[in-house]
Amino acid sequence: MLQNKNTIEVPKVKFDENENLVIIASPTSSKHDFDFYQGKWKLKNRKLKSRLDNCKDWIEFESTQEMYCILNGIGNVDNYLATFDGEPFEGMSLRLFNPKTKLWTIYWADSNEGVLQPGVVGSFENSIAHFFTKDTFNGKEIIVVFRWDARDKENPIWSQAFSDDKGENWEWNWYMFFSPFDKI
Repeated sequence: MLQNKNTIEVPKVKFDENENLVIIASPTSSKHDFDFYQGKWKLKNRKLKSRLDNCKDWIEFESTQEMYCILNGIGNVDNYLATFDGEPFEGMSLRLFNPKTKLWTIYWADSNEGVLQPGVVGSFENSIAHFFTKDTFNGKEIIVVFRWDARDKENPIWSQAFSDDKGENWEWNWYMFFSPFDKI
């Protein structure tokens, strides 16, 4: 069974007077933060069967992902390929670095919905990044966090958590454990 890697604290979520998330870039944030991720990867996924209902059952499956840089290095795109219940699934992420704010925004779209989801915003510090957005899930307002743990550049880990109490508590619901495709 794959290990959970959620011992890293999620930064405290901050809001402005209008209840918008306040996200400030780390001093070391740069357009090179995702350089480690270029190329093709094999992933071991661990995903909760259902979210925000105290589920303890996990689904484990493999997938592939390939990332390449765009826009002279201030952006990148990846394609995520998997099979769910015998059906092919394709997702894609678009990541853009804003040189003025030094923040990354990650957008997601997939073959099930065909919609570009709201961006998650954040930055890296010491090879760990947290990206946040407000969203809704099953009619309930939530905060979503994506975490990239790239301390081991050969085996990074992406994970996702939801909070339905403004970031006081987090339910980790998806982990992706990466291995370089040519080393499998």
